[in-house]
Amino acid sequence: MSGRSASPISHRLSSLRALAVLCGTGLLIWVGTLRQAFALALNDERYTHLLLILPLAFLLMAVQWKPNQPSRRGSNWGLALLALSLGVLLISRLMVPKSYDLQLAAAVSAFVIWCLASFIWCFGLSAFRERLFPLLFLFWLVPLPTVIVDTLVGGLQRSSASSAELLFRAVGTPVSLNNLVLLLPGLELEVAPECSSIRSSLILVVLTMFLAQLLLRSPWHKLAAIAFSIPLSFAKNGLRIFVLGWLAVHGDPKILDSPLHRQGGPVFLAIALAAICLLIWIFHRGERRRNIMREDAASVESASAPITIDL
Repeated sequence: MSGRSASPISHRLSSLRALAVLCGTGLLIWVGTLRQAFALALNDERYTHLLLILPLAFLLMAVQWKPNQPSRRGSNWGLALLALSLGVLLISRLMVPKSYDLQLAAAVSAFVIWCLASFIWCFGLSAFRERLFPLLFLFWLVPLPTVIVDTLVGGLQRSSASSAELLFRAVGTPVSLNNLVLLLPGLELEVAPECSSIRSSLILVVLTMFLAQLLLRSPWHKLAAIAFSIPLSFAKNGLRIFVLGWLAVHGDPKILDSPLHRQGGPVFLAIALAAICLLIWIFHRGERRRNIMREDAASVESASAPITIDL
């Protein structure tokens, strides 16, 4: 009897060891690629969010892990994805040197596919489906190609400038927007690419996805929170431009050379995160109320059920 109860545990441990071996092998194969990706995250603010992905993904995996769930090793899908990851790696190595960003993105994608394939091979497709979000969340590790980043920066510049213009008009400050230049009384504010706040915007979206998955159960609530974070990223940068411009017009223009301008991004990111947390708290509270109402209805129904006695 003890042998039967120990078999599932030993099987899970064996699957975990196999996963560790496969992921360790992947680290050895892609160690140079990962080093380049993390160096990019440390040196280019447009990729800072890459540093958050592994800790957040592992935390989601740990929270959603079910220790008593049986595992099934040896899925053909796992083998197919392992082969696919090596194929993507080969393609990335054959790319021309001019497309370094595409080469890096393809190589990191191959590493993520290898990790997903390793999980499927060790635990099966059913376990993969139950942990679909934290596993697919790993694709955030892939550095976006330059053409996509430039498009995002341009969109953030235009949206932030428009948001700031609306705020200036709301408080009665004369303003006009000429392309990406805000014309204020005695001052011209240009929303340059470095003022697009892409770093804090990507961090906001990543953290919103993490918090929504961690705290919410309804897929619609999760989707609503993530969708809200996108316009909020525009609004927070527009608020930052507005605050700096308003203080420069009505106070001291030297504020544009102060730390609030150069290093004030985390302040406005915190404001946006507070708004996201408030929205998620409202959704979470509503879900708890509905669960309590369902439990109360179920208990009333079971209490009122007739009792039958066989004689």
